[in-house]
Amino acid sequence: MSPINPHKLKISQLRALIAVAEQGNFSEAALALEISQSAISHAIAGLENELGVILLSRGRHGASLTPVGDRILAKANTVMASLVELAQEADRAKGLQGGKVRIASFRSVATHILPLAIAQFHQKVPHGTVTVNELDELGDIEQALKRGQADIGFIHIPAREEFDTWEVLHDEYIVVLPPNSPHNNCQLTWQELAQYPLIISSIGSCSRLIHNNLAQADCPQQVRYEMRDDSTILSMVRQGLGASILPRLAAEPLPPESKVCHFPIPFYRTIGAAMHKEALHPPAVYAFWEILKSVSSTSSTHSEITEVA
Repeated sequence: MSPINPHKLKISQLRALIAVAEQGNFSEAALALEISQSAISHAIAGLENELGVILLSRGRHGASLTPVGDRILAKANTVMASLVELAQEADRAKGLQGGKVRIASFRSVATHILPLAIAQFHQKVPHGTVTVNELDELGDIEQALKRGQADIGFIHIPAREEFDTWEVLHDEYIVVLPPNSPHNNCQLTWQELAQYPLIISSIGSCSRLIHNNLAQADCPQQVRYEMRDDSTILSMVRQGLGASILPRLAAEPLPPESKVCHFPIPFYRTIGAAMHKEALHPPAVYAFWEILKSVSSTSSTHSEITEVA
């Protein structure tokens, strides 16, 4: 007897055997596979012919597996499961060859954190695309995530339970003094800070945080200007119009003539990357998520002030 040539076995024959075993007869198997009963009979006959064994006992009440048929069925199920895994792996590969990642972020993260992550993403996913929507308000970023308008967003943490988050950066709020400031110490007192008109952000979440911390002062503090743009705030400081209170990341790159100090009672914002827990994302989004983790792990997590001038 000549050995069996496995290359002559067909997937359609294995699929037919599995269907007959599950349905118990040829007609129901044909309906399940949406093919004719004669096609099922032909597939089973061909498989039995190639293997040289009888796989099914036919009778007026249907078809049942023979002992060898039962063993062959187990192998057939293994083969089909492997084919499913093969197809899934190919689908994952196709998703990583392209795919779109939509990010919602505020400007400082978009400026200092995202460029490196995007560059590494394009090395891993050459045909992928990344779009960045810069939004000022944290509430707008959260809404973009909830509405499916963004895949990944940058928000303050702790966050609501509907988001999966992890910490990217622990960012200190600093005081930037005008170039002609007489102060030469890194730590300001409330009395020293009160000597300057204050220029702060008008963006809701940032403004509220600054005002809440100014409320702890033991002497009156004067907020003279509230501006949306960080570069405008720093330009006004350079002109001697006052001192600014900004997150360190938002203030970078600091002008060389800037004098930077700690707030009288240091405070921070904790920036986290977030995805909505109920959202379904393509593989490219998860690839970018993992890259962000590796990029942020190599970043400094605290703003250090070592000198004033």
